[in-house]
Amino acid sequence: MYEVKYLLTTINANVNRISMHGVREELLDQQARSLGIPLVKMYVSEGSFDEYEREMESLLLKMKDEGIEHVIFGDIFLEDLRAYRENNLKKVGMHAVFPLWKEDTSELLNKLLQLKFRTITCCVDHQILGREMVGVEIDHEFISKLPVEADPCGENGEYHTFCFAGPIFKRPIEFTVGERLFKPLQSNTGETDDAQAEQTGFWYCDLLPVTTE
Repeated sequence: MYEVKYLLTTINANVNRISMHGVREELLDQQARSLGIPLVKMYVSEGSFDEYEREMESLLLKMKDEGIEHVIFGDIFLEDLRAYRENNLKKVGMHAVFPLWKEDTSELLNKLLQLKFRTITCCVDHQILGREMVGVEIDHEFISKLPVEADPCGENGEYHTFCFAGPIFKRPIEFTVGERLFKPLQSNTGETDDAQAEQTGFWYCDLLPVTTE
């Protein structure tokens, strides 16, 4: 049994949104307050692995000084990602915990719905899902439309979500669905090939806060 002391999220300081997910910082703040768990934000601006690891190590060392020894992750079956997290934590003498490891992702998603958690897709892989699947609440209809090659929980990066209601929330997070925007995948040089851009990239849906607390 673990006591959860903090939530930890990485923020793109250039746009004040959650890295990769694209969710506005205001909605993240409301989410944490509704959960009633203190939120720690790690800001990045370069978008490099070096920056991420440098800032994460600095933050984790501060957490360790408070007596924290474990970090919990929601990863399910990606072995390389688990090894990456474990190796980074080993550098600061901390340990990773994976409570969902090797669980059946279809069963996990169905359990999420049974418990009445509500989530909406905020980013989807264009090659696998496409525009019509972003900005959509995850329900049984959504599951029925997933292609056979897609993992039900989006574990391979097929989609990312924003959870806005559920049994552990004091109140639902209010928002409206804004514009949908396609962002092509860039190469390591920052350049994008026009032909490739038509095939690779991500659809984002801007979720707009209804209230600010």
